[in-house]
Amino acid sequence: MLVIGIAGGSGSGKTTVVNSIANQLKERVVVIPQDSYYKDSSHLPLEERQQINFDHPDAIDFRLLCKQLKQLKEGETIQQPIYSYLTCSRSKTETITVKPADVIIIEGILVFTCKELRDQMDIKIFVDADDDDRLMRVMARDILERGKTVETVIERYTKTVKPMYLQFIEPSKRYADIIIPQGGHNKVAIDIISATIEKSLGEQNA
Repeated sequence: MLVIGIAGGSGSGKTTVVNSIANQLKERVVVIPQDSYYKDSSHLPLEERQQINFDHPDAIDFRLLCKQLKQLKEGETIQQPIYSYLTCSRSKTETITVKPADVIIIEGILVFTCKELRDQMDIKIFVDADDDDRLMRVMARDILERGKTVETVIERYTKTVKPMYLQFIEPSKRYADIIIPQGGHNKVAIDIISATIEKSLGEQNA
């Protein structure tokens, strides 16, 4: 079993890289998104929930993420939580059943900030992109998928996304084994990584 961590700033193209690798490996891979492991805030008033800094490591339930990754590595099936950005809370009735696979991808902006999680990874990949490109992708995503206005997206980017990137995410790049420039548009890098993964799996099965 191979555990791959994929980090990078919001809008860097992580999802594109993850999907490209997953499409090549098919049923041999499972993807564990950091976004599913935000701490439940249903006990807080909605106004307070909407002020949560989702770009700070304290917002992530790393204890549960590390525990469930260990379970997958031990061949156990897990019940991955479901988190809603609209209500800023974790579902109390529904989960996603995730079975072990040859390759486990842990993906998210903050996955390299937790040492316990990093120590479980075999390959660490940082997806890099220009600030302007990341801002445009964040705006498009938050407006279309999360019902935000242009004004609220820009305010959040200025107050939390960019400062947290500089404080936590960009420094975590030093833990990466591989850095992909140009974000998800770098097909050459993605193809090389996919070939390396397949080669590693072949050696393990030999």
